Amino acid sequence: QVQLVESGGGVVQAGGSLRLSCAASGSIGSFSAMGWYRQAPGKLRERVATITNGGSTSYVDSVKGRFTISGDNARTVFLQMNSLKPEDTAVYYCYRDVRGIRYWGQGTQVTVSS
Repeated sequence: QVQLVESGGGVVQAGGSLRLSCAASGSIGSFSAMGWYRQAPGKLRERVATITNGGSTSYVDSVKGRFTISGDNARTVFLQMNSLKPEDTAVYYCYRDVRGIRYWGQGTQVTVSS
């Protein structure tokens, strides 16, 4: 079993920055990818950013140039969010893919005020 714990969410004014963290514990094994999704009220969950075991990264178009995903070891992944906009307001969920199974964190709220 894999547990994911997110932190770093909060309230920030438009143009500000936040850094989300996601720490994995338990039987983490070797992962194929980790990343972040987000879900705003009344909207579908969307993939925000992914980092593979090999270090490749990808982003949804709406955050390119503003968000950066990174990892400091096999357990932790970060999402640096700059130039935040009100439309970035959502619950952000971390995920980790291990041997074909996707594990999810509990989510952390990000609110960007205008």
